[in-house]
Amino acid sequence: MNLPFFVAKRYFIARKKTSFISLISWISMLGVCVGTMALVIVLSVFNGLEAFQKGLFRTFDAELKISAKKGKNFPCTPAFLAKLQAVDGVSTITQVIQESALIRYKEAQMVVTLKGVDDNFLKQQRLKSSIIDGELKLGGQGISYAVVGSGVAFTLGVDVDAFYPLETWYPRNNHSKTIDFNSTDAFNRLNLLPTGIFAIEQEYDNNFVFVPLSFAQELFEYGNKRTSLEIQVKDPKQIPQIQSEIQDLLGENFVVQNQDEQHASLLRAIKIEKLFVFLTLSFIIGIASFNIFFSLSMLAIEKKPDVKTLRAMGASKSVIKRIFLYEGAIVAFSGALVGLILGFTICWLQEMYGFVSMGIVGSLVDAYPVEMRFNDFFFTAVVVIIMTLAASYFPAKRAVKF
Repeated sequence: MNLPFFVAKRYFIARKKTSFISLISWISMLGVCVGTMALVIVLSVFNGLEAFQKGLFRTFDAELKISAKKGKNFPCTPAFLAKLQAVDGVSTITQVIQESALIRYKEAQMVVTLKGVDDNFLKQQRLKSSIIDGELKLGGQGISYAVVGSGVAFTLGVDVDAFYPLETWYPRNNHSKTIDFNSTDAFNRLNLLPTGIFAIEQEYDNNFVFVPLSFAQELFEYGNKRTSLEIQVKDPKQIPQIQSEIQDLLGENFVVQNQDEQHASLLRAIKIEKLFVFLTLSFIIGIASFNIFFSLSMLAIEKKPDVKTLRAMGASKSVIKRIFLYEGAIVAFSGALVGLILGFTICWLQEMYGFVSMGIVGSLVDAYPVEMRFNDFFFTAVVVIIMTLAASYFPAKRAVKF
């Protein structure tokens, strides 16, 4: 029988009367439990938000994006495209011309991001599930069509059934440092019909309008230049390998980014915020561990006669020390275990039933997204173990001196 553990267990659950020391022990266990539970829940919510953002990116962004390292655009020849298409694993390549332009619809106007794409974009069907009105169509019978973000459509009052054209304005490329805004000759002006409205996320919905590549070429006077190339691969598992091969093929003058790298700043901000929340809640668990420190210190004083009896019976200093270390470990591990179980249960219920709403009207998701990861549970348990054992060490060391 493990004598130190047996004595520690008796101290914890078999006291003859409820004392102030016992109350502090239970408060310590409750503090560790609540802190552990909160840490698991908050980290799972951050994981859910990160996964949700990545899901939005997959709807809008390409699996791989090629852009110039310097400047806004680069020449794109058939030979250049053929070289990329020859890379093993590449499925389709979408040519993109993206610039800001002024759009007018009836009496309303706004500056939007005009994204010209070729027919390969439609084959990928990235926006198909996001169309809320009209259809995903960019051209046909010599007519140019536009697919408009829901925020843009709301601001301009776009009606896809009205057959009223969108007017697009962009400064002419006259190599002049100044623009005469009073002259209509200073702008390229083209019309196209809105045929669909998409809704993904405010960042996209309030800014983007998709148009045919030929329309963007004419409006922006780009010729064979492109702002980016978007690549769809045959097997998503090969994205890192294909990305590396394309980067080696194109050299240092180009940047090849996967979906996460296209939004690196946002994902980095989420990870940094998650780290600071982890440190903050760990600090709270550390404060709860101080209750264990005081509880064991007073317990050592209360059990001073017991310690002397055990010493007289031949118990060594290490045995006495382990009794109080086990006492602290029982309090801490009980709280941590219950906290982990409660955290898992609450996250599972939120994931299944979504009972905690975000409270945002028109949000893409009604409830807070959660995603439980083993690493979060593991590191939470490690932090609790380290802090509580550290809090238990000094009272146990002090008890040996009695």
